[in-house]
Parts: sequence; structure tokens; C-alpha cells
Amino acid sequence: MKTTRRKFLQLTGVAVGAGLLMGPKSTYGAIAKKDNSQHYAMLNDTTRCNGCQACERACADKNCFPLPEAKPEIGSPRSSGTEVLTVVNAHSTKNKGIVFAKTQCMHCDQPACVSACLVNAMYKTDEGPVIWREDKCMGCRYCMIACPYDVPKFEYGSLNPKIRKCIMCYDRLTEGQMPACAEACPQEAILFGKRRELLDIARKRIYDRPTEYVRHIYGEHEVGGTNMLYLAGVPFEQLGFRTDLGTTPYPEYTKTFLYSVPLALLLAPAFMLGLRHATKGKGDKD
Repeated sequence: MKTTRRKFLQLTGVAVGAGLLMGPKSTYGAIAKKDNSQHYAMLNDTTRCNGCQACERACADKNCFPLPEAKPEIGSPRSSGTEVLTVVNAHSTKNKGIVFAKTQCMHCDQPACVSACLVNAMYKTDEGPVIWREDKCMGCRYCMIACPYDVPKFEYGSLNPKIRKCIMCYDRLTEGQMPACAEACPQEAILFGKRRELLDIARKRIYDRPTEYVRHIYGEHEVGGTNMLYLAGVPFEQLGFRTDLGTTPYPEYTKTFLYSVPLALLLAPAFMLGLRHATKGKGDKD
């Protein structure tokens, strides 16, 4: 019996050691925290937006989508879709009247969509934008379920369906150009640059004109930080923004479970084999 117990402990120890050596690296697309200060980002100042939709038209033109026909109307908010990657909505606010706000993919620092993707089709680039890679996608659509902003959309009616979302014009960035929406904005309501610099600009605007802005940069800390930043003159819930997401990156909620799954699968066979050896009678044969 001592021999079988020793063998059981050895097998279990090897399994545990292997599991520890594997460690919590990037299982199921989870990504490690990196310095995002030099990521490309955009600062959307809703106090400067006049709802002209130049950003929407530039996005549609760049992606060969139909030009937007719908106008921003109070009480009729629109969301992004397979042929509209960014939208401008009108909101009736308590103290500032009608306020326009542009929305699109938030390009989270630690994206839930990337963490949920089993094949790294959703990918957080070193430059900051979150992109979708068609050649890797297997169509599971877990990214759609995982996104707290309900951004990725699936082309259900297409024979060759794709996941559609804003990629911050990543192809333009690699060529030294800015995103089409930022370039087209006549009011300079959209600023493009490095995240750290945009945060400095946002803080200075709040400091210089404290009665014009609420003391909150949306996206600075939400879900761990995003590369889409917002300024507003009213609380963000009045503009339809989710304010219940907290500051913890969504992958943090699931990584412990995801890391434990491969470890459990690794330990189970060794445990069962050890248990068999420990309980095997003298007359039993292998």
C-alpha cells in the first residue's frame, strides 16, 4: 500500500508541477496588461459636436458603405451595424439642451472581445486599435456576446459573413494617416493622437472651463481604460453611455476560471490513475 500511495503522490505532483509551469499566460485570448499611454486614441468632445454627420459620411466612404440617410433625432438612438461603423445620436439633456454624441467601438485596453476569441481573430494591435482578422475567424461570435458595448456585428444575410466593427482605420494608421472620421470633422470635435497627450488635453479643458465640462473623462478608467475618450458638459448617462461597467477590465472576471480549466483537465487523468493504483487490491492485475 505504501508503494501505491507513493506512486499516487508522484503522479499528482508531476501533474501539479506541469500545471504550475504552464502558468496563466494567454489562455483563450486573455491579454496581459501593457502600457497604453502611447497607444493611438481619439478624444471626442461632445460640447463641440453639432451633429453634422461628416464623420459618418467619411467612415461610409472609406469602407464603401452606403451614405447615412437617417439624421440624429431625439428619442430615436441608432447603433452601429454591419454597414455603419460609427453613428451620431442626439440627446435631450437637462441643462445643456440637445447634445450630439458619436459612438463606435471603444477599442478597450484589455478588450473582452479579444479575451473571448478562441483563435485570436479579434486582436489588440500594438498601436492600440482592436481589429478583426478574417483569415483567423471561425464564426463563433463569442466576441459579440462578450463586448459590454454591444459593438461587433455579424453579417447574417451574407454568403461570406464577416464581423463588422470600427477598427480605427487601422490600415490608414499603418500608412501614416489619421482615421477618416477624425480627419473629416469640421468642428474639431474629434482629436486623434497618443492617449497620454489626449488625456492631458482633456484635463486642461476641464481645468480651464470647469463650468462647461463635467469632471469625468469617459474611457480613462472604464473597463480598465479605452482608446476612445469622451468629454461632456452633462453626466454621461444623459448621453446614453453605460456608467455601470466599473473600472475592472472584463477579462479579469473570467481569467481565473479559464486558467483553471486546462489545469483541471491536466490533473484529472493523473488523479484518476493514482486513485486506481491506491485502491487496487493485491489480486488485481494491471
